[in-house]
Amino acid sequence: MKTLSVIAGIFMTSAAAMATAANADTPILTVYTYDSFVSDWGPGPAVEEAFEATCDCDLQFVGTGDGAELLARIRLEGSRTKADVVLGLDTNLTAAARGTGLFAEHSLTDVNFDLPVTWSDEMFVPYDWGYFAFIYDREKVSNPPESFNDLIASDLSIIIQDPRSSTPGLGLLLWVKSVFGDHAPETWTGLNRHVVTVTKGWSEAYGLFLEGEADMVLSYTTSPAYHLIAEGDGSKAAASFSDGHYMQVEVAAKVAGTDQPELANRFMAFLTSETFQEIIPTTNWMYPSVTPKGGLPEGFETLIQPAKALMYSSDEAREIRDVAIDEWLSVSSN
Repeated sequence: MKTLSVIAGIFMTSAAAMATAANADTPILTVYTYDSFVSDWGPGPAVEEAFEATCDCDLQFVGTGDGAELLARIRLEGSRTKADVVLGLDTNLTAAARGTGLFAEHSLTDVNFDLPVTWSDEMFVPYDWGYFAFIYDREKVSNPPESFNDLIASDLSIIIQDPRSSTPGLGLLLWVKSVFGDHAPETWTGLNRHVVTVTKGWSEAYGLFLEGEADMVLSYTTSPAYHLIAEGDGSKAAASFSDGHYMQVEVAAKVAGTDQPELANRFMAFLTSETFQEIIPTTNWMYPSVTPKGGLPEGFETLIQPAKALMYSSDEAREIRDVAIDEWLSVSSN
């Protein structure tokens, strides 16, 4: 029995060593993204399973907080970063990201994106898009605001996100700036009277809203689709603003210093595939950048359609961003 035990031990040790060696030969693709993407209810798990089924690799997502924190982290790490791909920047940050010199051109050609804007960018690949909006509960708010001025004149409370760490937070600043221009500071003076709290990221803000901490929360026109489709709850809605709604296009980019360039290229191409795009609507709760052949899930037809789409170009957003943040900070600190 002792001999058999020794033999069994040798066999198990050998098998473990072989497994370790096999794992060591499996290429790893590291993708930095925002926390909600890699959550259990986000796209991450399904995307990981689907891509690994085709790549013979180990796809590893690294959550870095909210979207705007991605650029801050990659800047901090520079050429030492372990990221091969960054997923979760948006068009308000792409000009700044391009300026770092840390990203490389992708290898995609002939992709027909279904976006409200014409897309031509050799570095950043759009994977979804949406409109920012204030979400409310129909059972608690019977008279939702129809503009920023309506919101300012109301007694409603709101939760927003910090524009220095959150892409929705930055989107709100640019939304206000695109509507009010030089009068944005006065608008913020009015809006700030309704702000219950400013969170670091979207997940925390939306969670507080669902807990009843405020009447409305900054999110997306597509957010009610989650409650309707996943929960069978039609009580949540997006307030439709006559001012128009600011549009966000989320993108991914390959890191220039990646040691897995071919694998990174395959992942970038995967983002535009039918498989990936079918995952997005009911996990990231955004519009896919390439509409799947089967169309959008039932329930998306109930969402509001902004009468006016607002959006700065990436270069305009870079020029306006710091000014808008300074205006917001100066008013918020008073």
